Amino acid sequence: MRPTTLSALLSLLLLSGCATARDGWVELAGKRYTVELANNDAQRERGLMFRQHMDSGRGMLFVHEREEPLAYWMKNTLIPLDILFFDNQRRLVAQQRDVPPCTLGDACPAYPSDAPARYVLELNAGQAAKLQLRNGAMLRIDPHVAVTH
Repeated sequence: MRPTTLSALLSLLLLSGCATARDGWVELAGKRYTVELANNDAQRERGLMFRQHMDSGRGMLFVHEREEPLAYWMKNTLIPLDILFFDNQRRLVAQQRDVPPCTLGDACPAYPSDAPARYVLELNAGQAAKLQLRNGAMLRIDPHVAVTH
């Protein structure tokens, strides 16, 4: 193998590792989900916009700097979602279930947390009902994932 080929192969392997570096898992009501992390402003703003599909058993975990009342909207989100809000102790404090997609741009409604929250988990619509989630349910986050600021 030529040195340039080996170098290119190593670079490709490093880049592919970076592509999944933001992935981790969460557990909720005994079910484990693979999640993408959104823990900075740009990632939180982009969220799941323009995705046409999200595989079963997957989601996105949004990590905020502090616990406070939050509101999420579905601007340019093409799939229905459950939006689950958790406090500093990772207890479920609010739920917005079966939130419909919205492509109306700035006319999309906001979905509030109704209580201070720090973590927000978006799952495919119907998961909260399937898990029979009630406020107070605990969220476990992969200990190998950095979620602190």
